[in-house]
Amino acid sequence: MESTLGLEIIEVVEQAALASAKWMGKGEKDTADEVAVEAMRERMNQIHMRGRIVIGEGERDDAPMLYIGEEVGICTREDAKNYCNPDELVEIDIAVDPCEGTNLVAYGQNGSMAVLAISEKGGLFAAPDFYMKKLAAPPAAKNHVDINKTPTQNLQILADCLERSIDELVVIVMDRSRHKDLIAEIRGAGARVRLISDGDVSAAISCAFAGTNVHALMGIGAAPEGVISAAAMRCLGGHFQGQLIYDPEIVKTGLIGESKESNLERLASMGITDPDRVYNAEELANGETVLFAACGITPGTLMQGVRFFHNGARTQSLVISSQSQTARFVDTIHLFDRPKYLELH
Repeated sequence: MESTLGLEIIEVVEQAALASAKWMGKGEKDTADEVAVEAMRERMNQIHMRGRIVIGEGERDDAPMLYIGEEVGICTREDAKNYCNPDELVEIDIAVDPCEGTNLVAYGQNGSMAVLAISEKGGLFAAPDFYMKKLAAPPAAKNHVDINKTPTQNLQILADCLERSIDELVVIVMDRSRHKDLIAEIRGAGARVRLISDGDVSAAISCAFAGTNVHALMGIGAAPEGVISAAAMRCLGGHFQGQLIYDPEIVKTGLIGESKESNLERLASMGITDPDRVYNAEELANGETVLFAACGITPGTLMQGVRFFHNGARTQSLVISSQSQTARFVDTIHLFDRPKYLELH
């Protein structure tokens, strides 16, 4: 899968990032997202594959592109038999977020990126459009920290695993009212808190890389993004756990579903019989091969954002593979026309 799709999925996230970055700072988050979706879908449909969107632009709404269940790739066309040999067909499931952090793009803030994860059919958890309690930590703490422990307990475990003191740890938390007690406990334990407004996929992945000064992600965010984070963390050997949150009273705002009871019914209809189950990275991304790709739209902890110059642009992407056990940072110069010069810095 990596040799077949590795380069092409980089181009998929690059095209989404380039399209969205043109709307950076213009205050139009919906447009920044729409153009990213269109660009990502257009490039996907040029790939020799049969892909199915399992996490995308909408589960219950009428998203016109990259919606849950949409098929993408050359081999989904009506005339696919003219292009695709069934014996060589790459059939995959895809999780996408063409513009993770639409508000970040709209207001020119750091941390937005175009992102996707892929695996063979059935290899990614088809998360409902609910929320998820998340815990991400570095590889050294894998299977030592636990989402069922208190933040204070996990911070002590994390400090022991990393051979640091608690006051040297930095924990990323989404800046939401539901996290008031969590933030207070983290600070009370002696750790430092970095609050973010959006974009917890980047925050989760940053935990796996030394030198980012990010040691954990705690709190509740969107469930689909949790699956994408898990795919990357599985490839990197980092710790990730997620537990679905289906009670609107817990998240307080934005949850699809009018009541706890209706959400439980929805989960049951999807075959999720244990709604309180805690999933690890290997369960959320359980395919034999998992690939993750992201491209910075605005500057972030891991990647530079899109930088435009005369008739061109420069992007930085990250592709992570469970197959080759690699994390590759890809620096690309895109030539739109005949540029007067190439931007090398």
